[in-house]
Amino acid sequence: MSSLQDALKQSEALIGTEVGVSNWITVDQPMIDTFATTTHDEQWIHIDPERAAAETPFGGTIAHGFLTLSLASRFAYDCFDMLPGQVMGINYGMNKLRFLMPVRAGSRLRGRFTLQAVNARNATDLLRTNALTVEIEGEETPALVAEWLGLAVFKD
Repeated sequence: MSSLQDALKQSEALIGTEVGVSNWITVDQPMIDTFATTTHDEQWIHIDPERAAAETPFGGTIAHGFLTLSLASRFAYDCFDMLPGQVMGINYGMNKLRFLMPVRAGSRLRGRFTLQAVNARNATDLLRTNALTVEIEGEETPALVAEWLGLAVFKD
């Protein structure tokens, strides 16, 4: 049996279960500012703490939704090791994505992954669909929920 077939069999047994919870990451103002500069999204609700405190219901600045989403890769590094025979992992995209709660500057976030589906696409690629929930410490409502697709690529 190939490494891919072994991984498929092991993964199928995990469908419907939580397969990882990441470490917490603090989203502070310098991170938000760096993201704003990098993406050229310098809207004041992200980069002007005084104005955001005075003119928004958030009490200060909030992170960009796409900054929150971009941390998904970091969360995955905390949760997933390479499978035996896997040579790389590739982000394949999202089926669904919803931003549910703003992330205030200074908040701590972590990712939770639940395996929803796994399929062999061909002789080298295993497609995994995970439900990703990005939690905000101390909040009931998550920052975002998504269905994240990832390819585990194996040697031919």
